[in-house]
Amino acid sequence: METTENPLKQYFRQPAIYLRLPSNGLGWPNGSIEMTQNRELPVYPMTAIDEITYRTPDALYNGEAVISVIKSCVPNIINPWYCPVVDLDAILVAIRIASYGHSMDIGTKCPSCEDENEFGLDLRTVMDNLKSADYSKSLTIGDLEFFMRPLNYKEVTDNSQTQFEQQKTAQMLAQSEGTENAEEIRARTLNDMMKKIVEVTVSALAHSISEIRIGGTTSVTEPAHIEEFLREADRNVFNRVKERVLELRQESELQPLRIKCPGCENEYTQEFTLDMSRFFASAS
Repeated sequence: METTENPLKQYFRQPAIYLRLPSNGLGWPNGSIEMTQNRELPVYPMTAIDEITYRTPDALYNGEAVISVIKSCVPNIINPWYCPVVDLDAILVAIRIASYGHSMDIGTKCPSCEDENEFGLDLRTVMDNLKSADYSKSLTIGDLEFFMRPLNYKEVTDNSQTQFEQQKTAQMLAQSEGTENAEEIRARTLNDMMKKIVEVTVSALAHSISEIRIGGTTSVTEPAHIEEFLREADRNVFNRVKERVLELRQESELQPLRIKCPGCENEYTQEFTLDMSRFFASAS
C-alpha cells in the first residue's frame, strides 16, 4: 500500500531555540549525539504527550520521563542516558524556554521579614551562567595522576534511586520502634544501610575517574580496577580524589539566585533546582 506524506506536516512543531551545550559535545560517547556543524542543537517545544509523560510518578522516579522528553524535544540527542550531567541542566532549561518562554516565576520567602513573594526569573540568564568545569586538568598524588569526567544521567539516576531506597529503609526503621526485636532489627538494618551507602559512594567516585596514570607511563582505565583501588587506597588519597570530584561538580551546578526583598530590601540567596515535576508543572 502506497503511503502519502501527511498534508499537515507543514504545521508540525518547529525548533523554537538553538542550544550550545556547556560541554560543547565533549564527553558524549560515539553514537549518543548527532552534533550539528555549528554545534548548536535545535530544541522543539514539548507536545501534549510530553506533558503527560513528565507527570507520571514512576517515569519520573526511574528517569524515563526525562529521557522521553529529551528525545522528543532535542532529536539530535540519540541516547540521553549518556548525557553528561554538565549538559543536563542546560538541556532542561532550553526545553522549558522552547515550550513556555523564558520567563519563570519563583516562589520565595524572605528570611528576615518572612514576607512571601513571587520572583520573576529570566531563564536566559540561567542559561548564560551554566558552564562546564575544566575536566582536562588532572590531579597528581605522588606517582599517580588522576583524570576526571562528569557522571552521565544514567549513573546519576541509579545513585538517586539507591539513595531513595535507603531513605525508605530509614522510615521503616522509625516505624518499627517499640515492636518485638526492634533493637536487633534496627542494628542489622543500620549495618546494611551503612554498607550500601559506602558502596554507592565508592562506585560514584570510581565512575568519576576516567583514567589513572602510574608514573606517567602505565594507564589504568578499567572501572573495576579503579573501584578496587579506591576501596584499598589510603584515606588521604581517597579524600583528595573525592574533594577534587566535588569541586568539579560544584563548578557545573546551578548557582543560587540572589534576591532582594521588595518589603524590607534584605538581600539573600535561594537555591534553584530543576526538579522535573515542579520545574515544568509551574508553567502549565
